[in-house]
Amino acid sequence: MPPPASADTPALFPGHASRFIATDEGMQIHARVGPAGRPPLLLLHGHPQTHALWHRVAPALADRFTLVLADLRGYGDSSKPAGDAEHGNYSKRTMARDMLRLMQALGHERFAVLAHDRGARVAHRLAADHPAAVSRLVLLDIAPTLAMYEQTNQAFARAYWHWFFLIQPAPLPERLIEADPGAYLRDVMGRRDAGMAPFDPRALAEYERCLHLPGAAHGTCEDYRAAASIDLVHDRDDRERGARLAMPLLVLWGQQGVVQRCFDPLAEWRRVAADVEGQALACGHYIAEEAPDALLARALPFLTAPGR
Repeated sequence: MPPPASADTPALFPGHASRFIATDEGMQIHARVGPAGRPPLLLLHGHPQTHALWHRVAPALADRFTLVLADLRGYGDSSKPAGDAEHGNYSKRTMARDMLRLMQALGHERFAVLAHDRGARVAHRLAADHPAAVSRLVLLDIAPTLAMYEQTNQAFARAYWHWFFLIQPAPLPERLIEADPGAYLRDVMGRRDAGMAPFDPRALAEYERCLHLPGAAHGTCEDYRAAASIDLVHDRDDRERGARLAMPLLVLWGQQGVVQRCFDPLAEWRRVAADVEGQALACGHYIAEEAPDALLARALPFLTAPGR
């Protein structure tokens, strides 16, 4: 049975107003915004989640920042356009432009970014394509997309099976997800080392509600199809040109996660960025929900450091 028409997300983010902002080509990006009058911080979620994943760290962050908690295109309550042959509608370049337009519409020409998983891939492209807009960057539990695909082995493919399931031609994965979105969500999230224990039932209800929305399964698949095709073209172009991120970058990943087991995330980010620091935290993949205090202890000093 589908979840209710809306979940109790206002209770997760008191004082944050729900906004829909028109961006390019008629897209509507949904975000929760607040409180006003502080330095702006854009927060981007991963798969198969929404902006609700930040509920455990938002109160402390809101003491210092005006938060913009966005739903990526294809996710949450944001627009879910049809894919195209080149998957350009869901390229990280296009999704990054959504976020730039969102922040500009809210009056923020320059801002910091805190991003997890798929959102961190969008944030990487946002910083690469629009460096004047991004003052500093915190990326959670990813290595660069190009590095992860080029170093894929059996251990990674088994652990991140959904990467290779979701990129299959439409409509196969869409049809299977739409048959039982809640089961798909629990399979993806619950098979991690921490199981389902870290997730607040209200946030989990929001993730499930949004995965039931028309176009959500397709948007999810197109996000991953783009990552396995057009996004790699853009990343290889950066590498061939010797382009590197110049803004300060903090990379954090889960000690019990797949990124820790299969990659050297700090080394990989130092190949594409000039000013990188980072470490593993004592948790798995879902850092903001599994280890909010550890995340805040590391991210807040970085985000508020003078002279950055």
